[in-house]
Amino acid sequence: MRFSRGVITIAVIVIVLAIGVSMALYTLLKKAKPLAVPEAHCIVKTPRGERDLDPEQAEIAATIAAVAERRRLPERAVMIAYVTGLQESKLYNLDYGDRDSVGVFQQRESQGWGTKKQLMDPVYATNKFFAALVKVKNYRKLKLEDAAQAVQRSAAGYAYAQHEEDARILAAAFTGRIPKAVRCWYPPSKTQTPAPQPKTDEARRQLARALGDTSVTTPKRGWLIAAWSVAHAQKYGLRQVGFSGATWSNSISNNLEADGWQSGGKASAKQVELS
Repeated sequence: MRFSRGVITIAVIVIVLAIGVSMALYTLLKKAKPLAVPEAHCIVKTPRGERDLDPEQAEIAATIAAVAERRRLPERAVMIAYVTGLQESKLYNLDYGDRDSVGVFQQRESQGWGTKKQLMDPVYATNKFFAALVKVKNYRKLKLEDAAQAVQRSAAGYAYAQHEEDARILAAAFTGRIPKAVRCWYPPSKTQTPAPQPKTDEARRQLARALGDTSVTTPKRGWLIAAWSVAHAQKYGLRQVGFSGATWSNSISNNLEADGWQSGGKASAKQVELS
């Protein structure tokens, strides 16, 4: 079949135009920003599995791990606290509950745990929980749900068991045993321009309330501090957290898996750097 020179010319022009339009669209899409900025959220990722948290849940999980470290408690104590918090409040600092129960562990003022104001402070509530836990005989050898029930005396103590796998994943990350396991993102402020300066001093003061001495004495402790800092990044406006040659940045894009912790930086292994 033969085609006239005019038909061939038109076909070539159509092809060239199609290629040009395709390249233009590709360039525009590549430069375009996401239409919707993702909401603030956190991802905890370990070899055992991955879990999504919102910032409040991550903050409380990090606080529990920091208080345990201050009290020199084992990772199992952290897991027991997590199965309890996940069942009682889903790791939220609730100001309501059954009768006078409040806080992450749903502790009751009428049962001698403290005042409502005290129990709404996650650092205080966690210290009270651990103070009761260490009095449980052989708590380190008990099943997680049994140890939790020994502290809580819940009417549905069996329910703690369903959170064991989540507790193991979170504990490995927030205790610092698994480096770079906690990643959080939050959208920039729409009302404040330019963006406010990070509250690094306030972040360190609040870390000290939970952890006590904030010096880095071991790599694991350093990663615990780094995890705490990333979890509290939105609260204190932190943009970067650096430790041991790696840096977390509050970078939101279409490819969240590529963001978070990046290796190859100059961050010291002697202290966790905030900015």
